[in-house]
Amino acid sequence: MNTKDILYHLRTEKDLSQDELAAKIFVTRQAVSRWETGETTPNVETLKLLSTFFNVSINTLLGSPRQLICQCMPLEDSITSKEPDGSFNEDYCMWCYADGTFKYTTKEQLIDFCVTHMATESWPAEQVRAHMEAIVPTLKHWKK
Repeated sequence: MNTKDILYHLRTEKDLSQDELAAKIFVTRQAVSRWETGETTPNVETLKLLSTFFNVSINTLLGSPRQLICQCMPLEDSITSKEPDGSFNEDYCMWCYADGTFKYTTKEQLIDFCVTHMATESWPAEQVRAHMEAIVPTLKHWKK
């Protein structure tokens, strides 16, 4: 989906008129109309306001132009971590990072969590552990 379609969908899902949305994010109705026709795209600051208002990531507002991946899984808005101010942190899931804090202080803690939650009959715990032991040290947070 394009940004124009996403904004229209989010606005109508909340049963808001263009005027009502404009008032909530401090822009004109004409600005909202131009976004929804695809004539323009919201600027960065307005995307931040829209992200907070609709509780979706900026990545989602832009049509998910890139696949977000946490340390152990693909990210969707519902599991993407947030900063203390409520903004999305598109680098990590809510289980790895929340409110400005990493939830695991060691690689082993993260690996143990992943093994517990990822192991299945077709992907046994020992295989998950081997996979995560190879992957985790290469991830952004653990390269430090």
